[in-house]
Amino acid sequence: MTTAVTPRVTLAVAARVLTQLRRDHRTLAMLLVLPCLLQALLWWIFESTPLVFDRIGPALLAIFPFFVMFLVTSITTLRERSSGTLERLFTMPMGRLDFLSGYALAFGAVAAVQAAVAASVALVLLDLDVRGPAVLLGVVGVADAVLGTALGLFVSAFARTEFQAVQFLPAIVVPQILLCGLLVPRDDLPRVLEVVSDVMPLSWAVDAMEQLATTSATGQVWRDIAVVAGFAVAALALGAATLRRRTD
Repeated sequence: MTTAVTPRVTLAVAARVLTQLRRDHRTLAMLLVLPCLLQALLWWIFESTPLVFDRIGPALLAIFPFFVMFLVTSITTLRERSSGTLERLFTMPMGRLDFLSGYALAFGAVAAVQAAVAASVALVLLDLDVRGPAVLLGVVGVADAVLGTALGLFVSAFARTEFQAVQFLPAIVVPQILLCGLLVPRDDLPRVLEVVSDVMPLSWAVDAMEQLATTSATGQVWRDIAVVAGFAVAALALGAATLRRRTD
């Protein structure tokens, strides 16, 4: 099994994943439609207090792609391993990074569509107030979704069943949602929790979205995007080091 990334193999893995997703209508609906429906539901809940939705709406654009991609990727990768597909793939000249990079590329492409759809729904249909460039909403959404994909690939190595993969949600995802600034501004958190939130990647994505909602300046937004991307690369590297061919 090779260790270097081979573009041809990576693209072949990505094409295979996209073909599978195209045939799986339920997963596509979860990836593309569910974030929009959840946004619309919260908009409806806060219909009488639109300022509340304007405050939490940008954070939701970061949280939903992260959550959905983490869930779908961790379960899909585990299914590949438990069914023996992953072991058969590794009999070919393909490295772990080829596999993981191909998955990240495929889900990144889906994330681009997801981010565009979710941002369009929020801005056009739900009238979310954003002062920064609208296109950057999509960029942050893609970076955040790729982060969710990378973390899903990483944690799938430690699960033996799909149920165990889902159990990582309260351990990996929920604390980040609680501390990312959605419920309480991070500056108002107890000092210890504020420090913890600083090392959680979702916090940086939410910060970027909130910056776009409140100012047209983009310098800090690009910094936050770079941090999120760095976390995603680190998670992919860890995933390559821990990925197993099959479930024992």
